Amino acid sequence: MKIETQCLHEGYTPKNGEPRVMPIVQSTTYVYDSTDDVAAVFDDPTKSLIYSRFENPTTDAVEKKIAALEGGVAALCTSSGQAASLCSILNICQSGDSFIASASIYGGTVNLFAVTLARLGIECIFVSDTATAQELDAAFKPNTKLLFGETIANPSLTVLDIEEWANAAHKNGVPLIIDNTFATPYLCRPFEWGADIVVHSTSKYMDGHAIQVGGVIVDSGKFDWTNGKFPCMTEPDESYHGTVYTEKYAFAPYIVKARMQLMRDFGCYPAANSSFLLNLGLETLAVRMDRYCENAMKVAQFIEASEMVESVAYPNLENDKYHDVAKKYLPKGTSGVISFSIKGGRDAAVKFMDSLELASNEVHVADIRTCVLHPASATHRQLTDEQLVAAGIDGGLIRFSVGLENVDDIIEDIKKGFSALEK
Repeated sequence: MKIETQCLHEGYTPKNGEPRVMPIVQSTTYVYDSTDDVAAVFDDPTKSLIYSRFENPTTDAVEKKIAALEGGVAALCTSSGQAASLCSILNICQSGDSFIASASIYGGTVNLFAVTLARLGIECIFVSDTATAQELDAAFKPNTKLLFGETIANPSLTVLDIEEWANAAHKNGVPLIIDNTFATPYLCRPFEWGADIVVHSTSKYMDGHAIQVGGVIVDSGKFDWTNGKFPCMTEPDESYHGTVYTEKYAFAPYIVKARMQLMRDFGCYPAANSSFLLNLGLETLAVRMDRYCENAMKVAQFIEASEMVESVAYPNLENDKYHDVAKKYLPKGTSGVISFSIKGGRDAAVKFMDSLELASNEVHVADIRTCVLHPASATHRQLTDEQLVAAGIDGGLIRFSVGLENVDDIIEDIKKGFSALEK
């Protein structure tokens, strides 16, 4: 089944007499005929539903749809993209462990990994997204449990060589987790290049309308958790009736453990109404991504031609540093996000942005509406100067998220920003 039709049909297929639109099951609880029936579900939650803190019929349908889109075996929705990233790590890491991450990942994720997880005793080892196979090998420690990177990094727009990182991960017996938010499964399916787990901030292109926050974790079902490095998967979980996940749930032990253990304890699960709205966004994903990429390419070419611009990062441009790797992993396009540095640094960037009328100055990205952000003042404000450099950010950098408006109107708005710099 092609991805375009999967968007419309996978996850919820109405039967004779049922509603065409996926229903919202707005309930916290589910009724059983007997105490024994309830006990049986607590022994094996995959048999039915317990409580909407960690499972809901509406969200379940969306999880199945996203798993199908990514080519995975199972998925778990979360209340935010940050929650998805956090749970993806905590599911296999504990105090005393380490993991490796690309230094160019989203600033909020950098802080989560470098500060919050460090307080929990989990070390994040940051390496360049362009690290060679030898450099990746050298970063491993005996306690390293995974590699983490972004398909398209936010906001530096570096493109990860997923296959090379997957090879390094598997050589060392650990999984590769990929944040596929900007690419979405329409532009890239990381499992096809060796990734083992995929996470998304569904608040971005999957939702598309900037009406809610959400996240998801998707399991490829391909990683061998029985290689001796993951006792959390292969030894009895005393917090859940001594369950051995790789034995009882061999089809998707990673996701089942995340749901039964982490979601049970953290409760960072989306509401049914949020999942319903996410599904509406997914139904137009393929059409929207084509338009985002088409608009962004024209806008990137216009910005690149301006004498007021120091540099432009958009992997679809032929002169972009990541153009060749983007052709490999993202042949349909590289999303609607462009990063560029204005000559004159921070002051010029702020003046340009404040002169825009169509583009909204907001802390969001990958919306149907064009929006703009100054990362050094907002999403990456908490990073040190060294971390900003590692993330590819300077004072003049602007993240420009091209929307679905008429591209001529978007370019006209950019012209107003450039004109303001001439005054």
